[in-house]
Amino acid sequence: MSTEKPIAGQVALVTGGSRGIGLAIAARLGRMGARVAICARSAKSLERAAEGLRRDAIETLAMAADVTRPAEVTALVEHTRKSLGPVDILVNNAGVGIFGPVQALRESDWDAVLDTNLKAVFLVSKEVAPEMIRRRTGQIINISSLAGKNAFANGSIYCASKWGLLGLTYCMAEDLRTYGIRVSAVCPGTVATEFSPHAGKDPSKMLQPDDVAHAVAALVTQAPQSFISEVLLRPTQKP
Repeated sequence: MSTEKPIAGQVALVTGGSRGIGLAIAARLGRMGARVAICARSAKSLERAAEGLRRDAIETLAMAADVTRPAEVTALVEHTRKSLGPVDILVNNAGVGIFGPVQALRESDWDAVLDTNLKAVFLVSKEVAPEMIRRRTGQIINISSLAGKNAFANGSIYCASKWGLLGLTYCMAEDLRTYGIRVSAVCPGTVATEFSPHAGKDPSKMLQPDDVAHAVAALVTQAPQSFISEVLLRPTQKP
């Protein structure tokens, strides 16, 4: 295995991979030698992202999919397996945020956030796990947030989704570690993306998508006898 391409030949599936953190992770894993599958809801933005990855000589599969829908998840994983091979690395990155005081939020807001940030992780992980178990190898990395550790005003639904995601991650790790599968969470603070408004914050002091990608790269290159279960990621200066 080349030190320049430490995961050469592996297949990585990144949800929410058309922009921001997901695209940065896909690019990093591709540069490390992985064949990369990315998915998002928008076929147009997905194809733009795939073109950029391919220009960097990264073997890329792009497939539009709504990861909150079981049938689309099954089709995504099956298409990835047929086109690139079985998934070695799953990065559950797709996420949404709806913010506001709890009394002003709607049931539809709850459903949208919990379905994307939590249910989708369950669905995609459940779909790739049997093949990982059969092969007795694999890595699942869930992109959570420091919002899964800290409460803040207007964050009730988002925090609930990320606290739940950490609970899901830790239990999945216990279920799957006996099969040689590592399950980890990355919990970044505020990242400079278009994901949510950052009024009054200096973007140059915020975390960047590549910072999260760097943490993922560290997780997928761990020594085989151990695993890092959680990474808390903060900027060096408060924005």
